[in-house]
Amino acid sequence: MALTNVFVTVGTTKFDGLIFEITREPFLKALEAKNCKSLIIQVGKGVIPAVEYQSKMKIEFYRFKDSIEDDIKKSDLTISHAGAGSCLNVLQAGKRLLVVVNERLMDNHQIELAERLALEKYSFFTTLSLLTDFLEGDVNFDEIEPYPLGQTGKFVEFIDSVMGFVDS
Repeated sequence: MALTNVFVTVGTTKFDGLIFEITREPFLKALEAKNCKSLIIQVGKGVIPAVEYQSKMKIEFYRFKDSIEDDIKKSDLTISHAGAGSCLNVLQAGKRLLVVVNERLMDNHQIELAERLALEKYSFFTTLSLLTDFLEGDVNFDEIEPYPLGQTGKFVEFIDSVMGFVDS
């Protein structure tokens, strides 16, 4: 499967590790191997790094927009931090999602969300340290199941249970 248009989002947070990893030569080469032509990166409160590798794909950065819906809709794959809002936006748009867990967060609930979404086959997930290897691997993004529309309440219930607000 070609990943012609890839969108990366960190939401309103700062996840510089993800931004730096996706702009390194090995990751960009892995995207090129998947026929990526356009990489749009929403950096949130983080840095906009210099890209030293001379890639043939178009690479764009921005901090925030009123809505990232258009970027999600145009993407063949969205790579996202494991924020519930960002994940839900991608899933509701019916797009392929690769969740990258920020292992440096204290009391990391993100891993629980990422694991559950992967278990339900709505997305894949990886960690920052394994991201490039994951993309270089034999992953088939067509195996991702469409997220059932109209299930926002169930998603909220799941998040509440992960956060410990209700019993699972």
